[in-house]
Amino acid sequence: MILFPQAKINLGLNVVAKRADGYHDLETVFFPVPLCDALEVQPMDGKFPSSTGCDLKVTGISVEGDEQKNLVVKAYNMLKQDFPDLARVHIHLHKVIPTQAGMGGGSSDCASMLLLMNELAQLGLTQQQLIDRAARLGADCPIFIINRPAYAEGIGERLQPVDLDLSGWLLAVVRPNISVSTKEAFSLITPKRPSRNCRDIVMSLPVEEWRDVLENDFEQSVFAIHPEIGQIKSRLYELGAAYSAMSGSGSAVFGLFRQPVDLQSHFPGMFTRLLELS
Repeated sequence: MILFPQAKINLGLNVVAKRADGYHDLETVFFPVPLCDALEVQPMDGKFPSSTGCDLKVTGISVEGDEQKNLVVKAYNMLKQDFPDLARVHIHLHKVIPTQAGMGGGSSDCASMLLLMNELAQLGLTQQQLIDRAARLGADCPIFIINRPAYAEGIGERLQPVDLDLSGWLLAVVRPNISVSTKEAFSLITPKRPSRNCRDIVMSLPVEEWRDVLENDFEQSVFAIHPEIGQIKSRLYELGAAYSAMSGSGSAVFGLFRQPVDLQSHFPGMFTRLLELS
């Protein structure tokens, strides 16, 4: 079985409060975009040691760290705790979504793993049960269970689908060769509620009017540490973007365009994609 985990962007991202558990309450509009990894799961044959629940092969964009600590494997192991007889599997993950970009690639992969195993092993988990498990793996994971535009609160697990249509727009994605520490980005933010909720903005105003009112609270601190990221946003506006922002805590920056733009010539040596939204 195979799924194609999608990336996401954040249309507005406000850090509104620090919680007693050390996490932060957010308000954001998640929007899935057609930039996808590939996740294939196949039953493991009997020649492998019985102690092996799953093995993982990663191709495509390099992923740092022990593959057994990958969120895909963590998703499998979490299900294994609840379902001790869970089928043993081979996992092949082909990475296309840039890592450490704020586009939720790892979160999307592990959410897809939950969906695949639920179907493959016929676990019978409901969407809400899958969302609850995804939230235990990471704040960005639940959105990929429903995989549609949604307004999120809490740490990202309280989701309300929104009917947001961006068909006809071109999405430019630029990911510089910079890694942003999410922990550091959070540490530099003073939580506050925005004067206007991001959901209200994206649902009531045309894209062309988002620029001055729709904010990502991480930009101020991240741009101060990595001014190159802020320069990418400025350049996308110079190239004609109607709206541009950093996604998540970075380092990817996106812009919404009506006309094609040659990203490679303007951002040499960086990861770039121009995607048609539908």
